[in-house]
Amino acid sequence: MNNDHPSVCLGRRAFLKHGTLVLTTASLRPQLLIADEKAPPLRVGLITDLHYADKAPAGTRHYRETLPKLEEAGQKFTQNQPSFLVELGDLIDAADSVAVEQNYLKTINRKFSAISKDRHYVLGNHCVDTLKKEEFLAGVEQEKSYYSFERGGVHFVLLDSCFRSDGEPYGRKNFQWTDANIPAAELELLESDLKATDRPVVVFAHQRLDVNNNHGVKNNAEVRQVLAGSGNVLAVFQGHSHKNDLKEIDGIHYCTLVAMVEGEGIENNGYSLLDIEPNGTIRLTGFRKQKSYEWDHQG
Repeated sequence: MNNDHPSVCLGRRAFLKHGTLVLTTASLRPQLLIADEKAPPLRVGLITDLHYADKAPAGTRHYRETLPKLEEAGQKFTQNQPSFLVELGDLIDAADSVAVEQNYLKTINRKFSAISKDRHYVLGNHCVDTLKKEEFLAGVEQEKSYYSFERGGVHFVLLDSCFRSDGEPYGRKNFQWTDANIPAAELELLESDLKATDRPVVVFAHQRLDVNNNHGVKNNAEVRQVLAGSGNVLAVFQGHSHKNDLKEIDGIHYCTLVAMVEGEGIENNGYSLLDIEPNGTIRLTGFRKQKSYEWDHQG
């Protein structure tokens, strides 16, 4: 992962605007704003929890229907031209063999990769249920499972919580999905990375960093302490629990996105476009089942 400065307190107040929840930032350090306020917003396409598999539905999960749902999302992304795409984990569902799971991955990633050359994959627990991490990463042509990068004056961080409490990485059905952790080495790298940037930061994760239930990262309090301590993290976007949710903790918005796999029919799709304005405003435009949010900077 990629000048130290003191933490900044971000005050919030919420109200409804045209049916959309708006949270306003009372103050934000000028250093955390994108330098060119006349620049267009940086746009990112977001999807999560596709759980693609060539198998019959199970409960509310309609695995095969991910393909037409992704096609609809791809059309919307093509029309709106995001700078890059992020898939927030569980791109595929579990399979009983490596060969079958690799076929799931090949099928869905052929569709996803056709949408944009610039794309990023967060590891979800189902991504490495049967596959090893290196096998999944090779299948999507991504070198690492956690790293940072910059686009348009914003610093982005991808996290990997697919580690057991003893530090062993998930793979080959060697884990319980409730035992998700950010290991010490990754946490140290995250802290160093955040100290090294004075740009506004957006974090992408799969397992949730804002809850202490089965969907939460076990050491989420430690991770949040690092994020809040940096003073420059604006928001965390995450998946895993399949439902819309939003929490504000220590001045950081933790936004959980709806799963694409849930529900029968295209009307139960869910995906979003994230716009980051030069003045610090963050706008999430949700489609179908995904809610929309806006975090508006007020100087």
